[in-house]
Amino acid sequence: MPTPDSLSANTVTKLYRDHHGWLSGWLRRKLGNSFDAADLAHDTFVRLMAGRRQQGPGAEPRALLTHIAKGLVVDHWRRRALEDAYLAAVARLPAPEVPSPEVRALILETLQAIDAALRTLPAKTREIFLMSQFDGMAYEAIAKRLNVSLSTVKRHMQAALTACLIAYQADA
Repeated sequence: MPTPDSLSANTVTKLYRDHHGWLSGWLRRKLGNSFDAADLAHDTFVRLMAGRRQQGPGAEPRALLTHIAKGLVVDHWRRRALEDAYLAAVARLPAPEVPSPEVRALILETLQAIDAALRTLPAKTREIFLMSQFDGMAYEAIAKRLNVSLSTVKRHMQAALTACLIAYQADA
């Protein structure tokens, strides 16, 4: 049952009927394949229905659909880049250490949740976290490089690690 703030089912049905084909084609050109395009077209309408809009899409429904779809395309490419980087790292492992497909899927889900959490953090917090976790820098070296106090680095790391833990727990 629609909430008072959501678009009516008739409005969404009409939008879907009138614009789904166009949106799928637009996404197919952006993504280069019809499978991902179909998924993101579906997700666009799901986001539209889940949105909190009292009024319809206005005179330019394709502008609204494009806006929603562009965000989904960015998320899609970000997930793909993360997955490619992870799979490249796994390819360098000796055969006995390669995780099973199930474990790889779980790791990718966790990495995506952590990536999403890190994007919500301030740039300085994210930078400090990445210097520590991916560049292997000690807190003292980070403080010196960024010309901040050691306690500032620790505070930023605590915020980043907390965000990662929350993202991991939400994903689990």
